[in-house]
Amino acid sequence: MAESDHNDHDSEASLPASKKDAEQQLKEAPDAGFEDAEKSGKNPPQNPWMDPKSFPEGGAKAWLTVAGASACLFVSFGWVNCVGIFQEYYQTHQLKDYTASNISWIPALQIFFMLFGGTFVGRIFDDYGPRYLLLIGTFLHVFGLMMTSISTKYYQLLLSQAICSPIGASMVFYPAFTCASTWFFEKRGAALGLVVAGSSLGGVIFPIMIIHLLPEVGFGWTIRICAFLILTLLIFANLTVRSRIPPTKRPFSVMAFFRPLKVPSFSLLAAAVFFFYWGMFIPFTFIVEEAQSHGMSLRLANYLVPILNAASIIGRTVPNAIADKVGRFNVMIIMSGFTTILILAMWLPATGNSALIVFAALFGIGSGAGIGLTPALCAQVSPIQEIGVRTGTVFSIAAFAALTGSPIGGQIIAVSHGSFRYTIVFGGVSCALGTALFIVTRITLAGAKMTKI
Repeated sequence: MAESDHNDHDSEASLPASKKDAEQQLKEAPDAGFEDAEKSGKNPPQNPWMDPKSFPEGGAKAWLTVAGASACLFVSFGWVNCVGIFQEYYQTHQLKDYTASNISWIPALQIFFMLFGGTFVGRIFDDYGPRYLLLIGTFLHVFGLMMTSISTKYYQLLLSQAICSPIGASMVFYPAFTCASTWFFEKRGAALGLVVAGSSLGGVIFPIMIIHLLPEVGFGWTIRICAFLILTLLIFANLTVRSRIPPTKRPFSVMAFFRPLKVPSFSLLAAAVFFFYWGMFIPFTFIVEEAQSHGMSLRLANYLVPILNAASIIGRTVPNAIADKVGRFNVMIIMSGFTTILILAMWLPATGNSALIVFAALFGIGSGAGIGLTPALCAQVSPIQEIGVRTGTVFSIAAFAALTGSPIGGQIIAVSHGSFRYTIVFGGVSCALGTALFIVTRITLAGAKMTKI
């Protein structure tokens, strides 16, 4: 009995004496033991409030955070999911004198700035928490769209829609993921699936709003009405999104952004996400134009975007829930492979309306899983106290895929005299490379054995 008491006393003594002591440990060695634990397949050492058993896995604050985070995804990634409609609209209205490749820089930069801000936003989040990021992000996102509503020139649309608005969107996009992750461990995949489902819902509602409002109230008021909806949802998010982990301010170091890339599994994951996103955004950008090239009416072609995003609700929730049971990398490999097959074996030969509609729905499921599982994979190979900067690092790398993918696709169309064939091949091959790298990452973590990982 005395020996048992002595062991218990030693166990208690091994824990940080206070939250302040624990924070000091984080500052001195935020990655202590993580890489060794990763290689052995065991859970890394945790501070008391970061132990897997300490995660609430539910409760009012946790689910309010999920709801607010879902609203953040609705107004950020959900808005970006409308890029296909704007690509087509600008080609026939404000920017009709510009080429498809030139116009594609607007949606490409929009996605780039939203994703690339992750490295810096993640660091600010880790140091200060979500409050100021959400406030500033709300202002920049809404202000950028209000300026878009009065823009008529190419440079004006670049500054407002492609730079200001997405920088604000990035400030609400990343806190949404990271805050939700701090409340869940075993159910993290399912919780993040619900968060990401907000982007799918936004990707359904925003295109339908735009399609119906443009002929009724014109471009300016269409954008302003969308901006007011975004403002309402972000007010709700500011009131509900909270992090369970207290912010831990550390001295600024450039290496904080690069150190994670020294971990093989993390660098492989970042490369896999880059190539998968490089190809995945091709259908998002060009599906409307490509459908019209086969004779589909403009009205029906525009509805491919909400069809795709409606189906992605399934892709961003069901696979995440399954991934908690059978392994997140396992499910990601299956869904990224499924997406690759869809692009090369279905979209490439498709010509009729029915085939293109079915492709849009199935691609929504496949790509939705790819987007929804990415933050869960980042969390799986990261210490929880650095989840902000590490998730941001992966998405910042993916931002370069978003920045270059659509313009490359547009240039391929231009040199192919309007043919979409080789752009589709480019998208499919890129997704295939991403899938292969997901497999390599999984093998690095757990070998070739069929285990939950």
